[in-house]
Amino acid sequence: MIKPIVKDVLFLGKKSEKATKADMNIIRDLQDTLAANSETCVGMAANMIGFRKRIIIVNIGFINMVMVNPMIVKKAYPFETEEGCLSLDGTRPTKRYKEIEVEFEDINFKKQRKKFTDWTAQIIQHEIDHCDGIII
Repeated sequence: MIKPIVKDVLFLGKKSEKATKADMNIIRDLQDTLAANSETCVGMAANMIGFRKRIIIVNIGFINMVMVNPMIVKKAYPFETEEGCLSLDGTRPTKRYKEIEVEFEDINFKKQRKKFTDWTAQIIQHEIDHCDGIII
């Protein structure tokens, strides 16, 4: 189901809780909501649609990848950039890393560990910040 985008910074500023298999409905809602906003958005976190769960979805070019309970375990090559967000007006400066390695569970709750670079790495970092209650 397509959900409205949360803009309440007090809600967005709270850390998300670990997701479980009982949260599959949130995954489906994230998929639907990202698809509905695909012209202006390349990633979302569950708190952006009203659920404080560690679930993100990221467009990686040809598919939208769901990551459950994502954690960045390695990062390299910091750079300064500016980002926007559907939940916030305007853009803000932030620090990101060109290369990251992430541990997460896939949509079937199987553990994964993958490396990402460049634009995809930046999107993932933005969405994990949402999970951690960090508002850029």
